[in-house]
Amino acid sequence: MTLAMRAVVPSHIFPDLVPERAVLEPLGVQVVDGTGLDAEARRAAVRAADALLLQYDEADARVVGSLERCRVIGSYGAGYDQIDVTAAAARDIVVLHVPDYGTEEVSDHALCLLLACARGLPVLAPAVRRGEWDYRATGALHRLRGRTLGIVGLGRIGRRVADKARGFGLAVAAADPYLPASVFAEHGVASWPLERLLAEADFVSLHVPLTEETRRLLDGRAFARMRPGAYLINVSRGPVVDETALLAALDSGRLAGAGLDVLAVEPPVPGHPLLRHPRVLATPHSAWYTEEAMRDLQRLLAEDVARVLTGREPRCPVTRPRAPGPPVTPG
Repeated sequence: MTLAMRAVVPSHIFPDLVPERAVLEPLGVQVVDGTGLDAEARRAAVRAADALLLQYDEADARVVGSLERCRVIGSYGAGYDQIDVTAAAARDIVVLHVPDYGTEEVSDHALCLLLACARGLPVLAPAVRRGEWDYRATGALHRLRGRTLGIVGLGRIGRRVADKARGFGLAVAAADPYLPASVFAEHGVASWPLERLLAEADFVSLHVPLTEETRRLLDGRAFARMRPGAYLINVSRGPVVDETALLAALDSGRLAGAGLDVLAVEPPVPGHPLLRHPRVLATPHSAWYTEEAMRDLQRLLAEDVARVLTGREPRCPVTRPRAPGPPVTPG
């Protein structure tokens, strides 16, 4: 079979690209693994790609402008802030993402961080490893049932967090100005403006994409509005939080703690102050990960890339083409 087109994955952390090849190669699309190429060969492969599948690589305006024949750029994940969507749309390149591959994993992880913070584990676990044995090391802890969880962004993950949180007896409110009242009602969630949510919630959990609107959404003013003794949970994107302001809120005692799966820069620099803070529990952007979620992610993005290359409507487009290109036919 002649492989007429090329789908390039410049870099990735997957064990292999077997799911992508299983979907795309029967259509005559060669899957190019950039991890085995030197820097110049990788750049050349990207320029000549018909499809780009990106995990951590950026497709900024410069990269998009260098593409010679690309028809689709896909993001391995729900977020797509590493892609200049405006530049891609201007060149009629479809942008895809996978918003639903790890909904269960990320919502579980958010609640795991919440429960760990509520039970004082960021303080207690290190103390035990140091040979201490004193439950009072955390200061006062309070019963979870009856407290309020405030969710910022009631999308797929936010809704699952809400559904699961009610099982622990939490009252749930959410701030999301883009959803109708029926969605809140369906999930038993009170609809609050962000200002009220920050002021009244015992736990604030972030589930928003990174956009210009949400960048540093939680800044010094937002932390000043938060209920004293509240906890912050972030499994969305690091730059949604002003980390300097968060550190100040923790140091002042305004916040009781934070559970973070994401940071503004990843991996963080050695000695990052939030990672050394005794009331921060941090994980390495792992909320999405299970073996099942990883394979779903690879397969689902490859299937949507295949839809674009074969002239069909994609399942999860961020942008759509002005006119479909010629479909791929197996060689």
